[in-house]
Amino acid sequence: MWGYLKNRQAAGLKFRRQHPLDKFIADFYCHERKLIVEPDGTVHDTKERKEADKGRTYVLNGIGIKVIRFSNEEVLADINNVLIKIIEAATSNNPSSSGEGQG
Repeated sequence: MWGYLKNRQAAGLKFRRQHPLDKFIADFYCHERKLIVEPDGTVHDTKERKEADKGRTYVLNGIGIKVIRFSNEEVLADINNVLIKIIEAATSNNPSSSGEGQG
C-alpha cells in the first residue's frame, strides 16, 4: 500500500508511514486531513484484537483523527477501490471512523 500512498500519489495527499500518535503507531497517517489508514491482517480477526482496535479508534477519534481500516485481502485484491475509499475519507468532513473498509 505504501507504494501507492507515498510521494503524494493519492490525490496529492501526504501520508507518513509508521507515524506515532498519542500512545499508538499509525500504519499510514495524513496529517493535513487527520486521517489514519490501517490495513489489517488476520491477527485483527480475533475478538480481543477487534475490541482493542475499537478502543484505539475511540481514543483517536476523541483527538480529532479519523481511522479507516481495510483487510489485507481488500488491499491485495482491489487496491484501486481501496485508494478511492481513502481519498473519499480524506475529502469528507465526517470525523467518525469506519470499520472494515467503508463498504
